[in-house]
Amino acid sequence: MTVALYQAKAEFFRMLGHPVRIRVLELLQAGPTPVRGLLAALEVEPSSLSQQLAVLRRSGIVTATREGGTVVYELAGGEVADLLRSARRILTGLLADRTVLLAELRATAAPDGP
Repeated sequence: MTVALYQAKAEFFRMLGHPVRIRVLELLQAGPTPVRGLLAALEVEPSSLSQQLAVLRRSGIVTATREGGTVVYELAGGEVADLLRSARRILTGLLADRTVLLAELRATAAPDGP
């Protein structure tokens, strides 16, 4: 792989690196959602949501359509949903390992003494 390809991959993951963007993508897995629905679920300022949606649109992983006076967003393809499911599985595994380690540490902790 060329450096340009690694750079493109890094940019892609950087684009995903915002909690509001991740939450929007998770919400859109349920299907097309109007902006007002996203706003209600996210509890962020409209301007902040607009900025994050613009990043997702420019990246091409979400699309927007206008239905009357309403803008509806949806995932551009199923691959994004697959990626989010994979990330959830990875994170679950990482956190499970940490939970086991924490339990072991607590079980072997020296009793507090005077």
